[in-house]
Amino acid sequence: MANSSPISPEITSSRCITEKVTATLNFEMTNYLQLKGMGVGKFVSSPIFRVGGYDWEIRFYPDGVRTDECAGNASSFVYYHNQAQDVSTTFTLSMLETKGQKEVTAEILVSPRDGCFTIRCVLTVRIDSPPLEHPGHLERMLKDGRGSDITFSVGGQEHRAHSSLLAARSKSFEEQLFDDPVTETEKDMRHVKVTDIDPTVFKMMLHYIYTDSLPPCDDDGEGYRPAVMQHLLVAADRYALDRLKQMCEEELCKRLDVHTVTTTLALANKHHCEKLKKTCVGFMSSAGVMAAVVETDGFKELLKTCSRPLSLDESRGEKATINPEDIMIRARDMKGYVRK
Repeated sequence: MANSSPISPEITSSRCITEKVTATLNFEMTNYLQLKGMGVGKFVSSPIFRVGGYDWEIRFYPDGVRTDECAGNASSFVYYHNQAQDVSTTFTLSMLETKGQKEVTAEILVSPRDGCFTIRCVLTVRIDSPPLEHPGHLERMLKDGRGSDITFSVGGQEHRAHSSLLAARSKSFEEQLFDDPVTETEKDMRHVKVTDIDPTVFKMMLHYIYTDSLPPCDDDGEGYRPAVMQHLLVAADRYALDRLKQMCEEELCKRLDVHTVTTTLALANKHHCEKLKKTCVGFMSSAGVMAAVVETDGFKELLKTCSRPLSLDESRGEKATINPEDIMIRARDMKGYVRK
């Protein structure tokens, strides 16, 4: 039995990058006392509402759904109409006072004055979208070099690529490959020598440009070494690949130790990685860490490049901006005390 009175469902929906859709439906019951006694297995239902591409409704059984221990007990269910299709979902059902947000009590249900309440359903449907195919296609295009129109020579290794794709992904490549006036013949035979980048790092960067991801790491599940991520961050900054730079920054934040924090801090300062910089400063401020850091070779090498005095603003008692180089200078001054 369907409810004959029109009901306007209140639905709100949101979709996030995890491919899930969440909707909220309020099903208002205004005549519970009249419905009670309609019989076990009889129900009233909400209008059908669509979430995640599937049809749903709320069903309310005033006298229960089965003639067993549930008989005589009001029940509510979410009904899925597309039975032929499997779907992954989670939901919550709650009974609330119509004029408020408090949960319904037995007294309210049998009250002649009220006898009304709201069944609220919060439903989340998982969207099983098929995997994107174009990253795999572009990766094959990079590997076989078919249709490539440019060759990069990096540390004795050659990498063929497609200038239009590089320009679309990187403003730096766009300026380098298309802003310089060259003839069509020169474009077809273009050969670019790249310096100051490790061949392995350049290959990783090309993989990211074509697939929007890093190549699989074969370091027994431990991920890329900090040194590799440091060099990749520099390359990402050089070629204006902001998302790749952020990925490197996130990875380095998780891999700080006493041997890498000083070089990572200097790198973060030079390439304007504020989050990485703050993480390094916080790590070095931890109890006992500075004593170990000042004894590392990386710290001693970094001290050779840190020779400027502290900010004059701080010497006057004013609040000064934290600068990583200042921290290094202070650590050098503290070095004698740490050894005691």
